[in-house]
Amino acid sequence: MLPQLAGLEDAAFLLLRLMVAAVFAASGWSHLKDPEGRSKSIGMSKGFTVFLGAAEMAGALGVAVGVLTQPAAGGLILLMLGAIQKKIFVWKTGFWGKHGTDGWHYDLMLVVMNLVSIVTNDGRYVLWK
Repeated sequence: MLPQLAGLEDAAFLLLRLMVAAVFAASGWSHLKDPEGRSKSIGMSKGFTVFLGAAEMAGALGVAVGVLTQPAAGGLILLMLGAIQKKIFVWKTGFWGKHGTDGWHYDLMLVVMNLVSIVTNDGRYVLWK
């Protein structure tokens, strides 16, 4: 449809990965800098909250720099599926949430973004596949 964009797929995959990495790094950092407070807010143990933060940071680093992006994206999908499960079955949160911004639509979007990374193998701008 727009032939002038035909050669930009690899740049688009890179931008997608950087966006995913920014979201997960910010979330992971908030888990790691205050594991006590975060553990209370998400209803998990402090130890699990630290694990969760470290996993988010590791996945973010992998997708950002392009090292084993498919396994990193797969791990981030598992984290998001856990978040979706918690929101739906434990917190009884709807798709859009109570305020239109706190539902599991956001988590599902991150699942799909990571699924794109897995299916496409992230294009050429990676360090190690």
